[in-house]
Amino acid sequence: MTKVKVLVLWGYGINCEQETNFVFQKVGAHSEIVHLSEIFSGEKSLKDYHILCFPGGFLDGDHLGSAQACSHRFRYLKIQGKTSLWDELMDFLSRGGLILGICNGFQLLVKMGLLPGGTYLGQRKCTLTYNDSSRFEDRWVLLKVNPKSPCIFLKGLTEIYLPVRHGEGKFIPESSSLMEELKKHGQIALQYIHPYTKEPTLEYPFNPNGSIEAVAGLTDPTGRIFGLMPHPEAFNHFTNHPRWTRLSDLKAQGLTIFENAVTFVKENVL
Repeated sequence: MTKVKVLVLWGYGINCEQETNFVFQKVGAHSEIVHLSEIFSGEKSLKDYHILCFPGGFLDGDHLGSAQACSHRFRYLKIQGKTSLWDELMDFLSRGGLILGICNGFQLLVKMGLLPGGTYLGQRKCTLTYNDSSRFEDRWVLLKVNPKSPCIFLKGLTEIYLPVRHGEGKFIPESSSLMEELKKHGQIALQYIHPYTKEPTLEYPFNPNGSIEAVAGLTDPTGRIFGLMPHPEAFNHFTNHPRWTRLSDLKAQGLTIFENAVTFVKENVL
């Protein structure tokens, strides 16, 4: 039986690759950690994988803005001076590949223009910038899944409780018209919500960064590209939950995101 092959990138500051790789393996994928330089040099190719994951952490050049420098590598670098890395990425998507970006990986997808995607593919129409608190936020947040979203990663989920750990997670769209378009197509896949009202909120610390419309995660119109600021790989076992000793029937909700991706590939690509 053909295995779902996952490429988990690391290097240049990425530091969540081990947890991410572990979770993909836990849900039955053949997951491999590959250094970014191996992709840039052509030693490894995207064509050999079904799922591409940009994990959380940091990237060199982040002092220019999170993922800013690396986004230029993916947009303009030529592998061995010949093949465009961007063209290889587009080919990967045309073959039905899935892309997941977590935290810094989400920032990278936005800076590359893979999100919001669609008719804006390759164009930066939004950004993720400094938290309103002007500090690094490390806390657990409650999230609402948009039931109208095409995002395949969130299938079967309504609410998720996940940790965030970032300094630049505030989502800002280019215009109000873009925001309306994202809403229309269900691309606002995940929002920070108040634990009591269960509604999207701008109230700190429930919205840890001040994101417009409480955006915590975006998908492209196909639902196959997904970026989120919270860390689903950090909730891969019930004991990861901060109150696991006091709660019963806990499910590691982060696992579902990875399970959905692997299941989608098995049912639609292999």
